[in-house]
Amino acid sequence: MQDPYLYITLAATSLAGLAIIAFAGLRGWNGWLELKRAELVRYGHGDESAPPSAAARIEVADLKERIRKLEAIAAGVDL
Repeated sequence: MQDPYLYITLAATSLAGLAIIAFAGLRGWNGWLELKRAELVRYGHGDESAPPSAAARIEVADLKERIRKLEAIAAGVDL
């Protein structure tokens, strides 16, 4: 039968290795997020300067139509 200290040593070493790998992965992820934040700041947040999309314009037109109908109902006008 093998020495029980061997199993304890293997478990502790494996746990330490896993902790090191997790720490390195989290540091890499944090660095990647920081890079993406820097890109957003550098290029001006991307979508803010872009014109509204076609879907947004259609939705605004639909809302204006609804408001017009509600105002007509409130005024007593039959559509």
